Amino acid sequence: MQKKPLLALLLAAALMNGCTDHFPQNPVQEDPSAFKEVAGVDLGGVAAAEISAYDPASKRLFTVNNEKAAIVDVLDLSAFPAVTKLKPIDVSALGGVANSVSVSGGKLAIALEAANKQANGSVIVLNTSTLQTIKQITVGALPDMVTFSPDGRFIVTANEGEPNADYSVDPEGSVSIIDVNNGYSVKTLTFEGFEGAYAALATKGFRKFGPKATFAQDIEPEYVAVSDNSQKAFVTLQENNGVAEIDLINGKIVNLHALGTKDINYILNALDPSDEDKKVELRNWPIKSFYLPDAISYFSVNGTPYVITADEGDAREYSAFDEQKRVSSLKLNPVYFPNGDELKKAVNLGRLRVTSTRGDFENDGTYEELYSFGGRGFSIFHAADMHRVYESGNSLEQEVIKAGIYDDGRSDDKGVEPEGVTVGWMNGKPVAFIAMERVDAIGVYDLSNPGAPQFLQIIKTGDAPEGVLFIPQDKSPNGKSLLVTSNEEDGTVKFYQP
Repeated sequence: MQKKPLLALLLAAALMNGCTDHFPQNPVQEDPSAFKEVAGVDLGGVAAAEISAYDPASKRLFTVNNEKAAIVDVLDLSAFPAVTKLKPIDVSALGGVANSVSVSGGKLAIALEAANKQANGSVIVLNTSTLQTIKQITVGALPDMVTFSPDGRFIVTANEGEPNADYSVDPEGSVSIIDVNNGYSVKTLTFEGFEGAYAALATKGFRKFGPKATFAQDIEPEYVAVSDNSQKAFVTLQENNGVAEIDLINGKIVNLHALGTKDINYILNALDPSDEDKKVELRNWPIKSFYLPDAISYFSVNGTPYVITADEGDAREYSAFDEQKRVSSLKLNPVYFPNGDELKKAVNLGRLRVTSTRGDFENDGTYEELYSFGGRGFSIFHAADMHRVYESGNSLEQEVIKAGIYDDGRSDDKGVEPEGVTVGWMNGKPVAFIAMERVDAIGVYDLSNPGAPQFLQIIKTGDAPEGVLFIPQDKSPNGKSLLVTSNEEDGTVKFYQP
């Protein structure tokens, strides 16, 4: 039988996977399990490198830097792997902290919280070549993430709406949709219309628990993924343990999806809950955990749309309200925990942080169930109905342990703490890059079968990777797939290629 040319085979695979938009015109086979660091730049100290976005036209990388003031660093990658730092964009006079950036069609969008964090923030749009401001648009309180839709028509922000330290001011969480084609008109969506659904959502793991907060105030949008056809957005509501589904065309919230809980008694969900047992040992325990995802990314396989979440976990921790408790400090109902005294020892569950807001059935200070924070892995859902088709169990942590980089000092908190995730296309296949804040590493997975992802590689990064960005071959400055991490604790930006 006559063999087809390699290009024809690759193009056929791309068409079969519905990913022609992600496929370069002159593809070169690459090994997604062989990423290595090829360049890096140091932008300062803590908070000097948080989120990055790349403009293929100008070959510039834009990185949020809040170490000393609200700026966006501009890195010239035109001679990559040489990286040249250009004059930064200073937005400090326009508001408070810059939280996120996104690029589309020669435009850079910057999410900027207000100087008063509880007031409405804004999005600043600039030309990526001239760096001249095109527009500043008011959005909801604390825009924590900004992204363009794939077609460039919409700019979407997740406005977290966090309370102040004493919880005396708690703005409503919201999602803002900016229509670029309609003079940057903005519509900000809030969640009061779903208050009547809370009882049903709560039975599926959705959380509403802020002191005296209304439903709309308690919602805290974190991260946005937009569908390939630019019609829907999926927004993580991290502290609430949910995902909001947004109709971008009609500008409305169409659904809230509760994400359930993870049963740590299930054999594949074993974890290490102690930072004082002087060993790394994954075991099963009579507890559950809220997934509480941070980042979310959208992808399709064979025409079926999916989203993937990094199940970081997060707790509300303010001077007037801190939901976290050590298991050792709680009174456990002996009917439900007959070996409660043993469980409360530091080498067992005693050191584990759990929420005080769930598990006390009778509100008498005695706990019948325990709920910790985070999934310590990632989940994949059918985007059509948010049905979970895969959950990584403890497999991600096992790979980290095998690599010899697990931090036992974080066992009592959220383990490896997966915070960021993005999906890129290599050789016509979707590849996930999952950033783990507490082990300074990226987990790489082949998502060709979303129900059974294939582990490929662990990549060491800078300290605490906050942003993870994939630049495909056809947009890369040197024609090779490029992975970029922005590392918030050491202020570095690292570049990796296969």
